Amino acid sequence: MQIAGFILLGYLSGSVLYARVFARLFGKEEMIENSRDRNPGTANAFMYGGFWCGLLTLICDIGKAFIPVFLFMRAVEQLRPGVIATSLVLAAPVVGHVFPVFYRLKGGKGIAATFGSLLGLFPALKPAAILAVFFIFFSVVLRVSPHFYRTLTAYLCALFCMAFSIDRRSVILGFAIITVAVCIRMFASPEEKEKIKVKLLWMH
Repeated sequence: MQIAGFILLGYLSGSVLYARVFARLFGKEEMIENSRDRNPGTANAFMYGGFWCGLLTLICDIGKAFIPVFLFMRAVEQLRPGVIATSLVLAAPVVGHVFPVFYRLKGGKGIAATFGSLLGLFPALKPAAILAVFFIFFSVVLRVSPHFYRTLTAYLCALFCMAFSIDRRSVILGFAIITVAVCIRMFASPEEKEKIKVKLLWMH
């Protein structure tokens, strides 16, 4: 029952879309609807809501996933959860963000929430570092655009890398669930899917 409580806590916490919360507080109610992809996430909060709206959204989107996972990891020795249970706790906040119960299952892409969940594994920061490295690599070195393809590529490559470099099966399975949820949300996005472009750093 305690493990189920952590899963539910993570899902409900993830279901709070702070881009919408702060859009209302900052008087930017139409921010999401006026954005290109109508995504209630950090990027649109910065672009359409301003610096403080974006910063607060980023902090809260990371925090809403970090806290449930971090608290669970502190109680692991007492709860002795299995692989599946741990993976569900890890994925729950991101699934909540992507399919929020408070917004008729129409959520965001879950990138900030993903980093929050992975950072919740502290002091094990390797999974978060792997995802960050791939995002940076496909943004700076081998530039993949538009953002739709960059995100998909980063998540899939990170999952492949984790499968061969992370010893904990629960983390691999949890990130696999997260990747599936994010991919579903990306393909369901109303934004126009432009043709993929790949350029090296020194190419213009």
